[in-house]
Amino acid sequence: MTKEPSHNTGRYLYAVVDRTDNLDYGPIGIEESAVYTISDGIISAVVSNISNKKLRPQRKNLAAHQNVLKKIMEHTTPLPMAFGIIANGEKAIRKILTDNKEIFTEKLNLTAGKVEMGMRVSYDVPNIFEYFISIYPDLRAARDRFFGGYREPSQEAKLELGRMFDRLLNEDREKHVSKVEHVLTSYCHEILRGRFRNEQEVMNLACLIGRNEQEHFEEGVFKAAGLFNNNFSFEYNGPWAPHNFVNINLKL
Repeated sequence: MTKEPSHNTGRYLYAVVDRTDNLDYGPIGIEESAVYTISDGIISAVVSNISNKKLRPQRKNLAAHQNVLKKIMEHTTPLPMAFGIIANGEKAIRKILTDNKEIFTEKLNLTAGKVEMGMRVSYDVPNIFEYFISIYPDLRAARDRFFGGYREPSQEAKLELGRMFDRLLNEDREKHVSKVEHVLTSYCHEILRGRFRNEQEVMNLACLIGRNEQEHFEEGVFKAAGLFNNNFSFEYNGPWAPHNFVNINLKL
């Protein structure tokens, strides 16, 4: 444990872990502070002392937060907390543990021995609209009807073509996501769909797998990729703390 700081110092909360032994992760926290645990006898909060109660999400602070989570993952699977949670002191941290014990325990049981892997699939084509024109005759016919003459198409015609493209894009994505999920179900404990970053993205999946099942998961990714042609690119990343599987509204 670190020395007791002054009463004006807060505690920055990185994660909750299913351990009660005192752990000291060293000076790897925000403001290069020492990271340690505070336990209620059943579970523990991973914290560091912090002087600034209004922490900005600067790159160095976000990086420190993530580095602490990566360090914790060398020992156990943490429940990662959102960036910026600062309690007034050790007593306040213990109150957070007590007030949220039920949901913490539930999520710790769900993620015990597991990690999160991310997988993204994108259309690997120069122009997504032209690609859809080439594979959907109805869209091509609508494009030619609205834009084939010498007249400037009306705003309503442009909107109609855009709506048609969006509908086909969403239908295409759903078809491909279902196909990948059908394969990965055998390689993951749970799969969640994330938001699209851009129009080129087909899917953005968060996959919960066992800590020692990464090679098995990779087999599933390659099996799923084998169902697609060269117009699609697959990428996966991790392992990460299970951020997407720990949706907790903390009682502070």
